[in-house]
Amino acid sequence: MDEEGDLEEIRRRKMLELRAKLEEQQSQVEQRRQFEIQKRMALQQIMTPEARSRIANIRAVKPEFAEQLELQLIQLAQAGRLGSKITDAQLREILRKLQERKRGFKIRRV
Repeated sequence: MDEEGDLEEIRRRKMLELRAKLEEQQSQVEQRRQFEIQKRMALQQIMTPEARSRIANIRAVKPEFAEQLELQLIQLAQAGRLGSKITDAQLREILRKLQERKRGFKIRRV
């Protein structure tokens, strides 16, 4: 009978652990969803629809790059370094400059 009680206690603890993990995962999903909503709202305020469309196209090919670019643009806006909404032409220029920076290094074999 004692072993049966121990087994029941172990099962009860395991269920509590699983519930806690599930609640934590749900909380993380909700936080991520809220973050995405806030990010989308910020991008609507600092970018024209054409520029947002271009980033959406970039996201289809390079999601990590698009995410970093969006976060950098939001940071610039929060720092007050953007005068007006970013247009598609301005975004293309930013992308061109980033591309040049990427090409600026060479690998030499020793």
